[in-house]
Amino acid sequence: MKKTLLAGIFGLMMVIAACGNGGEGTEGNGAEPEANGTAAGEELYQQNCAQCHGGDLSGGGAPGLQDAGADYDQDEVVSIILEGYGSMAPVQGVDEGEAEDIAEFVVEQ
Repeated sequence: MKKTLLAGIFGLMMVIAACGNGGEGTEGNGAEPEANGTAAGEELYQQNCAQCHGGDLSGGGAPGLQDAGADYDQDEVVSIILEGYGSMAPVQGVDEGEAEDIAEFVVEQ
């Protein structure tokens, strides 16, 4: 019973850790995202969102985002990133400009 409980707690901690980047703006390599736009948005998406939503937006631990542009406009996606939605917590360590870049990338896919 203790092993099962500890495994469950550890698994939950891993999911929570994977869905945020600990408040860091980059992966710790000192590289800044490229200039504003879709390229920067894709890089930021990979750093902050892909763990849960999939590197190709197909989903995994969270819903796929391949058709997000059909359901939400860019401003709505920015709001979801910054404020959270449903069981998704706000993305930590992402400012409004970075959220706009991510949203642009997601909506254009």
